[in-house]
Formats: sequence, C-alpha cells, structure tokens
Amino acid sequence: MSLIPAYKRSIYLIYYLKKIDRLTLKKYFKHVIDTKGYSTQTLWMDIISCVYKYNIGLMDYFIFKFFDRDKEERAMWLGTGAKYEYDLIMNPKSTRHLIENKIDFYEVYAPFVQHANCTIYDLKQENIMASKVLNNFSKKVVVKDALGQCGWDVEVLNLNDYSREELIQYMIKKGFDLAEEFIEQHSDLSKLSPSGLNTIRIITQINKQGEVDILGACLRISVNSHVDNLASGNIAAPVDIDSGIVCSVGVYSDITKENVENHPVTGMKISGFQIPFWVDAIMMAKKAALYRPENRSIGWDVAITPNGPDLVEGNHNWCKILWQLPVNKGLKNSLEQYV
Repeated sequence: MSLIPAYKRSIYLIYYLKKIDRLTLKKYFKHVIDTKGYSTQTLWMDIISCVYKYNIGLMDYFIFKFFDRDKEERAMWLGTGAKYEYDLIMNPKSTRHLIENKIDFYEVYAPFVQHANCTIYDLKQENIMASKVLNNFSKKVVVKDALGQCGWDVEVLNLNDYSREELIQYMIKKGFDLAEEFIEQHSDLSKLSPSGLNTIRIITQINKQGEVDILGACLRISVNSHVDNLASGNIAAPVDIDSGIVCSVGVYSDITKENVENHPVTGMKISGFQIPFWVDAIMMAKKAALYRPENRSIGWDVAITPNGPDLVEGNHNWCKILWQLPVNKGLKNSLEQYV
C-alpha cells in the first residue's frame, strides 16, 4: 500500500532522524549487533533501504524485528510512513480534532463517556462539571494535557491533598488543561494488574458500505505504572474479537525484553483472560464509530468498570505497533480494501 510517491520518503527519513530517541536507538543497535552479528555499517544500510522500500520508520525496523525477517515478511508490515498516508485519507485534518483534542472528544462523544471530566476553565468557574470531578467517589483525579500522546505527562492526584485553588495552580504549573475522575476498573482487571487503568484498544473502520468493521483489539496491561501505554514500558496482548478472550502472551515494544506468559508483578496468566462486558464494549465502539463518521478509522480506548464499558479516548492515528506486534504479524494488506 503506497499512496505517496516514493521520493518523498527522503523527507520522511529526515523527519525520523530529527525525531528519533537517540538513547533508545543506541540501545537497539547494540542489542542487534550483539545478538545477530550485524556490523554498524551493514545495519544502517539495511535500515535505510527498508525506509525506502517498505515505507517504515527507523524505530519500526527494530520493533517489528526486520533484522529477523525476509523480504516477503517485511512487505506485510504497516510502517510509520504508510500509516501516516492512510490516516490522511481516513481521518482528514479538518475533522480529526474531534478525536485528537481530548476536550473536544469528551464534548462530542459524551453519550459514551461514564466518568466525570472538566477543563481548567470549568474549575475556575466552579461549575457543575468541576463539581462532579472534585466530588467524585474515588477522591482521586487524573490531570493531563488535552493534546498529550502515549500517556506522557499524565498524573493521578489525591483530592484530599489539594483545594480547588491549589489544583488549578498545579495544573497551570504543569501545563495541564484537563481533569478527569479517576476510573475504578472492574475487579477482574484489577486482579490482573492493579497499578493502573488497563484499557482495551478496539480499532474500528467504516467500510465502503458505511458499516463498521473491527480491525483488531488488544488489552493494554500496566506494569508498575498508572498508565498502560506500550511506549511507557507496559505490555499488550491480542484479544479474540468474537469471545473477548485474550488469545496470546503479553508483548513489550522494547526489543530487549522477552514476551511474558504471566503478568510480571501479579503472576496472573495473560492468555485466556476473559474481558468483562465484552459484547457491550464492541457495541459501544461500533456506535461511537458511526456517531461522527467524518473520521473513518479510529482506535478507541475503552475502560471496563464494574458497571460496563466507559469510553476513555479515541485515536485518529491509532498505533500500528499496538495493532500488529501482539499478533506478531504484518497486517498492511488488510487495509487495501478501504483505500
């Protein structure tokens, strides 16, 4: 799937080089050289060749383990460049703010959101939205940047430690503009991993008939973290769409870490875990997909509470790593029918 002329991949390459996490790149280079016998020069040449040939990013090469794959396998994986081009078609820049900006998201998709949320403006105005957040049952609040990504700069605060004014000042200091009620997850998920909210990523795609297809689903599992993002060092496992049962082991995006059959902290077996309220979660994701169909391909983050599914977030640039890595399979060709 190539939607933009290949020569533009030189522009992509420059972007990747500017944005790369150099410490992680150095770590991955050392790992591959030590374990696979590549020389630094040979490895760089292979990476650059793959950027042009398969439209992937520099880090994709390592995360998708291209150093272990032949050309037929490599061609199957959806990389950063191809995903960017796909998103431009499916989720136009003129409408993706409905998903990208969490303040807009909570306003637009309010029918699917159970937990209370408010802006820093609401807190200053002491309105009913702020009151629901400040007086929530858990006595905890999650504060974040409405445009934040990958769980970075997200904090969980105890409301007993802050007055309303102190909370406002703290959010201003940290650059936060959104406050949310701390979500109490279903007890089954807490047993699996109690350190953070463990959400399900359900990826929906509106097809050419105007119906909703499910591209994939996975359980994001926290590991000694209050967030569950792969980029923050957590694990993910694929979920069978029909049953809601986790159907394989947990994987890290860090290539130096091995897959895990049991949770590293609680010891609970990951494969075979039944996600509660699965049918309700799938139904909610499909309804949300059609609620504002301007954006056709969305990754929904769904929390499972004791009372059912709660929509936490939508992602117009849903993670191609989270989609493919847990199943250890390149899925790029499955998108061809939607372009």
